[in-house]
Amino acid sequence: MGDKVATTSIPYKRANSVKSGGALKKSLKLMAVVASLTLITGVAVAPASQAAKIKLCLALDTGGVDDRSFNQGAWAGAQASTVSVAEYLPASSSADFAPNIKKFVDKGCDLIVGVGFAISAEIVKSAKANPKIKYAVVDDAGLDCDANWNCTAVPNVKGLTFKTDEAAFMAGYLAAGMSKTGKVATYGGAPYPTVTIFMDGYARGVAYYNKQKGKNVKVLGWDPANPKSGTFVGNFSDQNKALTISKGFEQQGADVILPVGGNLGAPYAAASEKSKKSLTIWVDSDGYGLLTAGKSILLTTVVKEIGASIKSVAADVASKKFTGKAYSGTLKNKGVSIAPYHDLNSKVPAKLKSEILKIKNEIIAGTLKVDA
Repeated sequence: MGDKVATTSIPYKRANSVKSGGALKKSLKLMAVVASLTLITGVAVAPASQAAKIKLCLALDTGGVDDRSFNQGAWAGAQASTVSVAEYLPASSSADFAPNIKKFVDKGCDLIVGVGFAISAEIVKSAKANPKIKYAVVDDAGLDCDANWNCTAVPNVKGLTFKTDEAAFMAGYLAAGMSKTGKVATYGGAPYPTVTIFMDGYARGVAYYNKQKGKNVKVLGWDPANPKSGTFVGNFSDQNKALTISKGFEQQGADVILPVGGNLGAPYAAASEKSKKSLTIWVDSDGYGLLTAGKSILLTTVVKEIGASIKSVAADVASKKFTGKAYSGTLKNKGVSIAPYHDLNSKVPAKLKSEILKIKNEIIAGTLKVDA
């Protein structure tokens, strides 16, 4: 996509025609005043109701704006913001991060958002050099860390983080309750904390189901107590390898699989729709609205409300209430969730649905700890 910039525009409102004589005279006087101001200053001043919106600029992670995951969710949130004009720049590799951010600085963006933890270091570097610009970074605290990981906060950087293990815990309990083979599975794109937090929550949700029900549903691919034994693709783009991993878990008996890697699970979801051998759980943005094939076997999605977090920080900048205090998405503030069961809604037993809702309420209340 190169340096092509996608933008949204602010529609102009055409004033209603003035019909009455008195109103017409007042209107003509007002127009004369505005015209004289324009001649003096060279700039037409917009009425307060048409005050300029902030310029919100997204420096995307690799994968494109239509990645059915991080980038797409972030861009959707930016477009939904009512206080900003939004645009983005894509990245074909990490080498594009710094140049893209520099372009946004030069364009005078009010808020620059780095999408994904991989861009965090470049966001922090730019923020330190441009203290008047506001910054945010998705899935990272946005701290300034030295080689020994001594970290300090940067006043004009807001980290947008998410407790996805809360929602993944619910998904794990759901998977265990839906499994007919007594085996479920999960794997990640790469062993980053933002990936393994999903896998931790999922495995602990299965363990909680076993404890509550006296069952022994097994989790293939991940053990929170032994992370070195976990299964990973090695990146977030090799769908063929992800497909091989999923099929391997299926052959071992897993009938509910959670791939944590954006669009990595798409080929297997499509294959499962034909074979009917397993169900898929998606991550980040509700997969039902993103997948072209595989919807009918999509059990749910562990949703990370990236768009909502971006709308929130944009509103703070627009209202001049921005602070560098990190945003943390939780079940309580609706920053994370599990998506509806969609086509499988009638297949999920009412009792299981009720138990999952109870778990949600207990996590919100703090009476159930997902990281214990």
